[in-house]
Amino acid sequence: MKIGELASMANVTKRTVDYYTNKGLLKAERSASNYRYYSVEELERLRLIEKYKRKNFSLEEIKELVKPNAKPLTEIEETGLQLKSKMDGLNEELREVISLIEKDGKNELLLKKQVSHESIALIQSLLVLLI
Repeated sequence: MKIGELASMANVTKRTVDYYTNKGLLKAERSASNYRYYSVEELERLRLIEKYKRKNFSLEEIKELVKPNAKPLTEIEETGLQLKSKMDGLNEELREVISLIEKDGKNELLLKKQVSHESIALIQSLLVLLI
């Protein structure tokens, strides 16, 4: 199928398909007239990519998950990876907060803008563990 057909069937834009193709997430075959054609397998891969994107996986993580011959994840594995990804993000936010505190611990307004509610909960949990 052509790029427009693939995009329509997966409910994404042609630009999204093009982006994923350029990133190596999807593969297209070129015709003699240089049209890109995608197989049914690529449609399934695209749907899987979109499923993982909705679950907030990064494109790097998704690229590993949708490799040819990759073992499909169980629901528990998906949830575990999703939690790990979220924790990695929270840890990065925490590092930024610590850096801000070290630079200027008195600038409370700047800190409030940088910290999400989830980060505050994580910081509070860590403080409870430390005390």
